[in-house]
Amino acid sequence: MSRDSTNSEMNDDVIGRLAVRVRAARNALGLPRRALSERSGVSPRYLAQLEAGEGNISVLLLSRVAAALDVPIEDLVRADAPMDPDVARVAQLYQSAATHVQGRVRALLAPENPSALRAQRICLVGLRGAGKSTLGALAADKLKIPFIELNDLIEARAGMPTGEVIALYGQDGYRTMEAQCLNDVISEHDKLILAVSGGIVGDPTSYDQVLERFHTVWVRTSPAEHMARVRAQGDLRPMEGNPEAMDQLKTLLVTRGPEYERALAQVVTTSRPVQSSVNDLLAVIAKHRFLASIGTE
Repeated sequence: MSRDSTNSEMNDDVIGRLAVRVRAARNALGLPRRALSERSGVSPRYLAQLEAGEGNISVLLLSRVAAALDVPIEDLVRADAPMDPDVARVAQLYQSAATHVQGRVRALLAPENPSALRAQRICLVGLRGAGKSTLGALAADKLKIPFIELNDLIEARAGMPTGEVIALYGQDGYRTMEAQCLNDVISEHDKLILAVSGGIVGDPTSYDQVLERFHTVWVRTSPAEHMARVRAQGDLRPMEGNPEAMDQLKTLLVTRGPEYERALAQVVTTSRPVQSSVNDLLAVIAKHRFLASIGTE
């Protein structure tokens, strides 16, 4: 192919893109061609040729058309896709706005600060028997902030123990109430320690909300201590008529472990006195500044 032919094709491409983009910009404004002519000082006949891909417009005249369409001239001729007219308009408004207005726009459009979303809410996650309730209550008392167990709110909402809630409404019904109570906690408290059931990781929506709206701590221990503590609470169900209970518990720890590991911090309570574990939790809260006021971080 000769250089003249190549140049001719390139010229046709530029003129074709220009025709499409001028037409699109004018239509986006709902502007008749005659009105565009009046705005730009370019004749309707010339504009018709331009939009038909037949006009060989000068740079000076094209700059008038671009100004009349309120779009940068480079958007009309560049090889890649031009900026959306609405986006271009917003960009122009931003550039002409006062400094303090630009700052408010940036703050509004910036991704939400994760720490601001979590406020000073702390959530303890992990399997039953790890020590969430005991550590949560003692740490909250030391810090002079509320401690709430999500299951208590579910029982209060349903007017029955959680076991009966599941028996009556099924797992889906229980998860629905759990999600509702979680939303209540978030809307009513900016500072607290919350303990949630170990199975909340089975509801991705609720668990993602926990991770987003709380500073999370995985309270964990060994399978043997999990089982011993549950039995010490007077619940023999995990062992009764189920010689494979320990194997099932270990499997549960393996399957849920990756979800619990998404927490921001961990406290291991294996072979630790209660007060030592409370001190470990308080140290984690202080280290990660979970209760730091937003704006001081």
